[in-house]
Amino acid sequence: MVNETPPALTWLKQRVARLRPKPGNPISVELAPELAGPPAPSVAIVTDSAAALPPGWVSEIAGSGVLTVVPIPVIIGENVYADDDAELEVHISLALASGKPIKTSRPSPGQFERAYKAAADAGFTQIVSLHLSKKLSGTLEAAQLAADRSPIPVHVLDSATVGMGQGRGVQAAVESSLRGDEASAVIAAATTAFAATAVYFYVPSLEQLRRGGRISLASSWFGTVLDIKPILGIKDGAIVPLEKVRTAAKAIARLESLALADITARGAAGTRISLHHFGNADQARALGRSLEAGAPGLEDATLTRLPAVLAAHAGLGVLVVVVSDAVVPPQPDPEL
Repeated sequence: MVNETPPALTWLKQRVARLRPKPGNPISVELAPELAGPPAPSVAIVTDSAAALPPGWVSEIAGSGVLTVVPIPVIIGENVYADDDAELEVHISLALASGKPIKTSRPSPGQFERAYKAAADAGFTQIVSLHLSKKLSGTLEAAQLAADRSPIPVHVLDSATVGMGQGRGVQAAVESSLRGDEASAVIAAATTAFAATAVYFYVPSLEQLRRGGRISLASSWFGTVLDIKPILGIKDGAIVPLEKVRTAAKAIARLESLALADITARGAAGTRISLHHFGNADQARALGRSLEAGAPGLEDATLTRLPAVLAAHAGLGVLVVVVSDAVVPPQPDPEL
């Protein structure tokens, strides 16, 4: 079945629980070396809301303090909203339906500067800052500007992707940090995860992507005039056309077949999938169930609403499938 939260959180729960002081056990109490487990994390992870991280997963690791998600603003008319605004989905849906202009902006360098300072104040010694493709947003540049003013070293990385393509790298970085890894290992975990993801998506109309400057005018005209339903992907950080299909039903079927081919090539048991939607959750669930049925051994799909900053460009009815290698974190020693 399609899950709203990730399927494998046992290790993270155990690791985060160890980082929380237990009632009656002051933090100053020292354990014998053989019982101490991994060291406390020293590397903070900062990302942006385009990572589309499942809320359940974010809640599970919140107690560790390792992760900060900086919201990307969305502009509707004269109003500016944060991506984590509870009412933003409704505002965007109404604006898209009425043709009202929607824009996005990068977070300010000051937002990142505050996040970096908070990590330093919390006792972290280094920061790994992971962001959506620089070809799609100026968010990376804002993070780089803020990094120059951070009280501790910041390593800013371009994920060259978006959505849970970016999110998988963030998850891998968090898991690495929670194991007590140094920044170099955290960076390696993130970059490996980024490289092992593929993003496939379908949009009913190319108009929003054209308005936002994410695709060329010629591509938008071709899709609108000839009623082509494109299957798109992310390559080298940019949106690229994969295939052009005549009808919505055929486009969704082709989206499924492309994802299944990728899953089969990787091996279902070693693959994870994430699905994003905006205004069509039931359609995304049905696609997830179909992918699971077509690839026995595949873990349950993770389903999340497309972040508002991405939905503003993709429009209503978007379907996204992110295929990635399953990363199994080391399990704690059963004797601990």
